[in-house]
Amino acid sequence: MDTPDVTVPRRSRRGGGITLGDVARIAGVSPITASRALNTPDQVAPEKLARVREAVARTGYVPNRLAGGLASARSRLVAAVVPTIAGPVFMEMVQSLTSALADAGYQLMLGQSGYAESREDALLEAIIGRRPDGIVLTGILHSPEGRRRLLASGIPVVETWDLTPTPIDMLVGFSHTEAAAAVARHLHAKGRRRPALLSADDERALRRNRGFVDEALRLGLVRDAAEIPVLRVPAPTTLGSGRTGLARLLAEWPEVDAVFCSSDMLALGVLIEAAARGIAVPQQLAVVGFGDLGFAADTQPALSTVRIDGTGIGQRAARFIVDRADGRATGEKVVDLGFRVIERGSS
Repeated sequence: MDTPDVTVPRRSRRGGGITLGDVARIAGVSPITASRALNTPDQVAPEKLARVREAVARTGYVPNRLAGGLASARSRLVAAVVPTIAGPVFMEMVQSLTSALADAGYQLMLGQSGYAESREDALLEAIIGRRPDGIVLTGILHSPEGRRRLLASGIPVVETWDLTPTPIDMLVGFSHTEAAAAVARHLHAKGRRRPALLSADDERALRRNRGFVDEALRLGLVRDAAEIPVLRVPAPTTLGSGRTGLARLLAEWPEVDAVFCSSDMLALGVLIEAAARGIAVPQQLAVVGFGDLGFAADTQPALSTVRIDGTGIGQRAARFIVDRADGRATGEKVVDLGFRVIERGSS
């Protein structure tokens, strides 16, 4: 038997990706043996089966489940993965993405990954196997296995809602660290000196926490990071977790004079709990949320928050996918749409 070729093919930038033939070559078997190993493994000798499975694991290959296996056929389908559909924070992006894709003749398939890598991996495998014309992801942190599969698929990928100079393929988003630092500067300018963080426990929210603390240290708001109370609650966050979160913060740190919440929903809960306790906002307690959801301008007082251009993210992600599918140059592959701190009555 010839020595297997162990060179992993490079990912095609327009479709194709790792093929069954590549897997067969790396495993040192024929394409039909590789196909049987994936579809009817009981018909393949254990030693060859092990080699094929190792080649699949190394390359990230996922079988094409499109009927007829027409690799050149367009599905006119784009898959988007969001952590949750229970909260409204990602819905502006999803609505914009859906509309922009529909205008170009594409349909959107929406998947909910939760906040665990294992769930995202399983969802990505199912999506890649159906060979959409593009995949839009929320965030930039994926498991090594998920990243390998995406690179091997040859499918255009747009990461969103985050920022990195080294995306899998294309990216449109903003810096969570810079957004939180801007909130720290805002509260400092308003004379707040004892801020607290009420935060979801997902990675993006925790990165905002670090950005806030680092900027607070730079500004001299605190002398040590441990001086800033941080209370974490499970994601996705709720109004109820905002109410109980403020109660817990005040029980341990009654001197707190500002709370930066990782979502507007948490901040709404904080406003309600503060009102129930007779705490004047913003005189005694400043409150800042994140997301600028539809209700933020209508709370009493109106909620200060961080505005994210979800519409712009969705439109640019759709343009990336459509341009790549049509063979047009996409220009810059990393687009930073930024953010805005919206000052209202709560701070």
